[in-house]
Amino acid sequence: MNATAMTSSRLASGCRLGLSMFWALCLISGLSSCVTRQPPPNIVIIVSDDQGYRDLGCFGSDEVKTPHLDRLARGGVRLTSFYVSWPACTPSRGSLLTGRYPQRNGVYDMIRNEAPDYGKRYEPAEYEVSFERIGGMDTREVLLPAMLGEAGYVNGIFGKWDLGSLRRYLPLARGFDDFYGFCNTGIDYFTHQRYGASSMYRDHQPTSEDQGTYCTTLFEREAVRFLERHHHRPFFLYLPFNAPHGASSLDPAIRGAAQAPDAYKAMYPQLQQQPQLVSGTRYGKTAMVPSPAKRRLEYLASITCMDAAIGAVLDLLDQHGIAENTIVMFFSDNGGGGGGDNSPLRGRKGRMFEGGVRVPCIVRYPRKIPAGGESDAFLTSLEILPTLLAEVGLPIPSGLTLDGYDMMGVLASGESSPRTQMFWQRKNDRAVRVDDWKWVESGHGTGLFNLATDIGEKTDLSRNQPARLTEMKQHFSRWRTAMDNCPPRGPFRDY
Repeated sequence: MNATAMTSSRLASGCRLGLSMFWALCLISGLSSCVTRQPPPNIVIIVSDDQGYRDLGCFGSDEVKTPHLDRLARGGVRLTSFYVSWPACTPSRGSLLTGRYPQRNGVYDMIRNEAPDYGKRYEPAEYEVSFERIGGMDTREVLLPAMLGEAGYVNGIFGKWDLGSLRRYLPLARGFDDFYGFCNTGIDYFTHQRYGASSMYRDHQPTSEDQGTYCTTLFEREAVRFLERHHHRPFFLYLPFNAPHGASSLDPAIRGAAQAPDAYKAMYPQLQQQPQLVSGTRYGKTAMVPSPAKRRLEYLASITCMDAAIGAVLDLLDQHGIAENTIVMFFSDNGGGGGGDNSPLRGRKGRMFEGGVRVPCIVRYPRKIPAGGESDAFLTSLEILPTLLAEVGLPIPSGLTLDGYDMMGVLASGESSPRTQMFWQRKNDRAVRVDDWKWVESGHGTGLFNLATDIGEKTDLSRNQPARLTEMKQHFSRWRTAMDNCPPRGPFRDY
């Protein structure tokens, strides 16, 4: 696949003046043309965690309550063939902020400890030297907020960071100006601990100031504070929720389900009235664990609570009269997990089938994108960074290779997508999509599928299309060679 190529890790010199100088130059020159020129767009990116493809009212669910996301969809465009770069959290989020495949930016697997999967609770000194604590995205990677900061944007992140917890990896070291949230892959929604380790940060410092308060409520509070303070200037608000990800608690009665406030669980009485705990197994022992009804209840209620928080953000954009000039994007970081509904797709979080990598996505930008649209164009999260740079008027940093394309023409005018190929790899699992064809080779199933007629990947055409199968494998081999030959990045590659 062709990529956009550049030549250094620094931003181009023309970008260093920045859009922040634009209005100052207007005041000095008094040029009337400046008065009529549109200001740069504000940017709001909202990411949910493990949300199923169907788990939105506007994506076909008659069960989940998402009135505010449905409102967002009515004001913009729903993307029904939108993909992320990896079927689980950390690499997917890294690609969003770099515009690069996980294999190119270095974060091509999870930054997490596996011992808690077996009931291990780390002592503080032990946790401090574990990989989850010391791993992070290579500091040579240039992230979206650093690029936007050069143009005078103020950048805030409130929620799940997931790209490292040492100071050199934290958001304020990567271009953000304001951070409240946690740094690893998941927490208990109320204690803010990850399997017993305190995980919440404000800027560079760990904090327990809000322990006991539901975390989605806290991320909403911080986003509202940020908007109230900065709505008068160009801003980038990154709101990566952990909902509806399962709670990272060692308690067998909690682990395996999301968590939600009682008020939101009461909105799903048909699930709340069913048994909430059943006898099962956890850590190799018999235990009372969440029932299927409880997993679905906590999952749906956490989405509805998140939806209310998103509604508060949308309301503020309206109140301050800036919605017209604000790009709002929403999508899930990967396919739905335990409580999710990915129908009509096959598979789930962690899998190479569509249910692991195709996610619901909504984009609203009233200044350019017609309201109430739907697009089945082949697009991915790798398109987000180059699209935003183009809208802001920033050059791509020289020397940097991006793996995405500007997709605004697709969203605003219905142009054909510039993307024709996409590649995925997780350890020995791999997949490639070329046009409408998809090849998967994994421990959970293998096959060649025509997505134009088989979105559910039910019919393996490998025997009927041997030449096509060979061609798909060759596409993957060429991509893998390109990834192996790119400049190595940590934390996994040797260099």
